[in-house]
Amino acid sequence: MDRLSLSEYIQKIIFPAFGITMEVLFFTVIISTIIGFIIAIILDITRSDGMYPNKIFFNIMDTIINLIRSFPFVILMVSLIPLTRFITGSSIGVKAAIFPLCVTMSPYMGRLFQSHMEQVSKETIEAARSFGASPAQIIWHITLVEAVPGICSVICFATIAALNATTIAGMVGAGGLGNVAIRYGYQNFNDKIMYSTVAILIVLVQIIQFIGNRIYNKLK
Repeated sequence: MDRLSLSEYIQKIIFPAFGITMEVLFFTVIISTIIGFIIAIILDITRSDGMYPNKIFFNIMDTIINLIRSFPFVILMVSLIPLTRFITGSSIGVKAAIFPLCVTMSPYMGRLFQSHMEQVSKETIEAARSFGASPAQIIWHITLVEAVPGICSVICFATIAALNATTIAGMVGAGGLGNVAIRYGYQNFNDKIMYSTVAILIVLVQIIQFIGNRIYNKLK
């Protein structure tokens, strides 16, 4: 690594690692958001005061979500290796990183989505029912629309959390900026590489938070 010039280091190490991190982050957030919406809707309609109350089903879902959320990501990722290998065909690489990230992020986002959906005024929902709105119309045109600002903030917050998790995934063969910081920085006692990678991650977090705040302020 010491033989590489700064431009070579950026071109050969940082750019490819940055691309991998962005790819993993993009697909993780998209997939987790979709699954999180499904989880949130199910929890919202099956809770005690929901449109289709089902205490047993709600408690089962609630327990599973709490169980997954209680696992530290590194332990969850390692424990999912056999399933990850079965689904993606490998236990390392981009696809192998996306799967455990989605497993841990989907319930996390679903729980936060649901908390914002619960805050939608019951009077608004009852008014929609009185006008003959179907359950699907209430969900898509009332509950989700009213919860959009909160949902936006959740996606922003979860994107930052997913970015942090991608660095952990990089430590176990997924590549990306986390792999650069550990492999080329920490393990080679190269503080410049390690801290420069950390600086890149800090800038990314600030950009994500800035964009999220702007979108939230426009929607609320």
